[in-house]
Amino acid sequence: MLSYFCMSWILLVLSADPALSESLVTGTVGQDVTVPCFYYVRSKDDLTSMCWGRGECPASKCSQTIIRTDGRTVTEQVNSRYMLKGDLMKGNVSLTIVNAELADSGTYCCRVEISGLFNDQKNTRTVVINKARISTASPRTYTSEQTSAPGSTTGSSSIITEAWLSDSASEASQTASDPCSSTSDCLDVTSNLQNASLSLPDQQYSDIRMYIGIGLFLALLSILILALFLT
Repeated sequence: MLSYFCMSWILLVLSADPALSESLVTGTVGQDVTVPCFYYVRSKDDLTSMCWGRGECPASKCSQTIIRTDGRTVTEQVNSRYMLKGDLMKGNVSLTIVNAELADSGTYCCRVEISGLFNDQKNTRTVVINKARISTASPRTYTSEQTSAPGSTTGSSSIITEAWLSDSASEASQTASDPCSSTSDCLDVTSNLQNASLSLPDQQYSDIRMYIGIGLFLALLSILILALFLT
């Protein structure tokens, strides 16, 4: 039971000590990141100097100071990306990192300098800057033509196939609409039809003349036979 109360007391002291307070701040590359830090201001007499530095808070001041204020205005600034955008007159000394980079990740110290021995308010912040998320979905592109690398036969074979299909379609349409492949062919067909139509009547006339001759011959033969009987 005694050990339990001792452990609880130690945890209470650690949580109440500003020098040991630590929090995590995350951000994304290319965006602004605000690292919070405040101190209590009741009147203008409470305004005091403070600094932001990289790394753990040292015994005094800030190591690798990046920005400093006298309580009213910024007196030191090593980079324009580090700014104090909060209301200094109300004790808002939060650090804003503009256009954050991966190199901005690390430990930061916010030190508010309060008069008296070991009275400084120290807050340690851990900043983690993550890479921007990039969508892995590839855009779909629809094209009406296909291209092939130089020297490949894919493009030439597709061109030959398309040409063959177009020629076949044109020949089929020409055959359906015009049975003659050329003017000379059409003339030959027409002349052959005319010759055939002319030869048919001639053959019919010769057959008729042959039938008439046979009929006359038979008639004369019949008359001669009658004449012989009568005599």
